[in-house]
Order: sequence, then structure tokens, then C-alpha cells
Amino acid sequence: MEQITDHIAMMSIEEREEVFVNLARTLEWNAREAFVEGDEQFAVLSKNMADAIRVHADELARQDPEHSGRAMAEATAIISQFNATHPYRMVSAAIH
Repeated sequence: MEQITDHIAMMSIEEREEVFVNLARTLEWNAREAFVEGDEQFAVLSKNMADAIRVHADELARQDPEHSGRAMAEATAIISQFNATHPYRMVSAAIH
């Protein structure tokens, strides 16, 4: 946790905000995959966290590094949990 706080303290507000937006995108993607796989509980948790981070990204970026670090640590823990239980990601054959 201390490493995250130290790293955040060295970032500008814009960089912090970008990190939070990217975390929200990753959480949203994980929520979609979990929903498709039938894990509704994880999908809802991940989606709710993504929405909260996206709405408050600017505020989180401007807060003290310790508070921002806690929010970032919680989000990365959920992402890590998803990655640990889903080592093989879904591959879409859809044309983008």
C-alpha cells in the first residue's frame, strides 16, 4: 500500500485522473466478461466500482495520495482477483 501511495504522490493530478479512468475501463470490461460467464455478483460489484471511480475520478485524483492509494488498491485488488480466476480471456470474433 505504501508503494502505491508513494507512486501516486509523484504523479500529477492529470496523470492520477487518467489512471483512475483506466481502472474504471478495466473494471467495466471485467464486469461484462463476468456477466457473460454468469458471475452476476462479481459483475455487479465490478460495474458499481467502475461507475463510482469514473464519476469521482477528478475528485480522487485531487485528494491526498493516501486516500487515492486506498481507492486504487481496492480497484486493483478486484482486477487481480478477476485475472486470477480468468487466466484465459474471451476472444471476440466480431468485427469492430
